[in-house]
Amino acid sequence: MGNLSICGTECNTCYFYGENCTGCNECKGKVFYLPEETTCAIYNCTVNEKGLADCGKCGKMPCDIWKQTRDPSFSDEEFEENTRQRIQALKNIQ
Repeated sequence: MGNLSICGTECNTCYFYGENCTGCNECKGKVFYLPEETTCAIYNCTVNEKGLADCGKCGKMPCDIWKQTRDPSFSDEEFEENTRQRIQALKNIQ
């Protein structure tokens, strides 16, 4: 597994990683598709509020915050598949 973010996204496979996005752990939750001053709500919840290394350590995932912070380029079907993949990735590191 490459650079896995706190929500289970494998950054290395993302088209935007490296140039437009450095990954949530490196950029402290600044996501390329959110306004520059906005921190990802998932990152804020997991790291700042709960003090967890990733969402896989939280019993509420996927929570409503995942839906609120979805990448706007995903269709509903793509988002559901992406969520399934991220949950599986987090289970694999446990």
